Amino acid sequence: MTDYKNLKLIASSSPHIRSNESTRTIMMDVIIAMIPALIMSVFVFGFRALALTLVSVAACVFWEWGYRKLLKKPQSIGDLSAVVTGMLLAFVCPPTLPYWMIIIGAFFAIVVVKQLFGGIGCNFMNPALVGRAVLLASYATAMTTWAVPMSKLSIFGSNADAVTPLAIMKGGDLASLTSNYSVVDMFLGRIGGSLGEVSALMLLLGGVYLVIRKVISWHTPVAFIATVAVLCLISAPAGISAVDYMLYNVFGGGLMLGAIFMATDYATSPVTKPGQIIFGIGCGLLTCFIRRFGSYPEGVCYSILIMNCTTWLLDKYIRPTIYGAPKKEKKEAAAK
Repeated sequence: MTDYKNLKLIASSSPHIRSNESTRTIMMDVIIAMIPALIMSVFVFGFRALALTLVSVAACVFWEWGYRKLLKKPQSIGDLSAVVTGMLLAFVCPPTLPYWMIIIGAFFAIVVVKQLFGGIGCNFMNPALVGRAVLLASYATAMTTWAVPMSKLSIFGSNADAVTPLAIMKGGDLASLTSNYSVVDMFLGRIGGSLGEVSALMLLLGGVYLVIRKVISWHTPVAFIATVAVLCLISAPAGISAVDYMLYNVFGGGLMLGAIFMATDYATSPVTKPGQIIFGIGCGLLTCFIRRFGSYPEGVCYSILIMNCTTWLLDKYIRPTIYGAPKKEKKEAAAK
């Protein structure tokens, strides 16, 4: 007969779901998905790209450890979320960025955006993108100095003076764009730019891996990229075919990186599928508007940050239906 008095029971709130997944395993999958893009950036820019990524990761881990140590909170560096933030922050920065600058960006990403709001899952904006925005506002020259592809930058000290395809497109010299960069160059990664935006192919491979592993769903990335593609097809300027203009915009800049790895962040994106689609469409619309009408040739960073601020609204008015409830009750629950 079972001795129920000596059983150790754990009481917790529903839902009660058994799973082998944890924050650490999810973050490990994201790290694995980013490795192809990291390898490609090292191939294009040299070991400077790897060094900058390692410094960014080390800085993010240090800031998280130091903050929680100072405030005597349980350590959370073991969940690998700081490592993911460090890699993403490096991916949205040029390879020539001084190391001390990316350490400052890591401070804002981890301490200001993530930890001050309560840690993982409590931040309302993507930490890596805020770190990039702060660096761009503070050190605009360094953040817009691009390396020539296949230049093999030195680890310590480097200079560069390349023009990205989106910058050429923004200047209106479409003949120079097509003569210097082909669509194949854009897709494979033989272009200048930030570490994580050089190869659409490698980013897509990482995205497919995350979808297969069910770490992310396809709704936000597909809605984001498709919106940009459709708008570019119907608004192509004279001097370039609509298809080429669309492909240059889809493969160029941080669209693939943002759509796959940043717009899908659990804490800063909607939880429902319809909400994720609306979120992706909003990101795509803002990206196109910034690229076309703004003074800045890129728009992915700010479009995602702006849509991050609408996530609470999408979650409030687009709620999942209650399992097993009659249709009338479902509608009433959704309306509340």
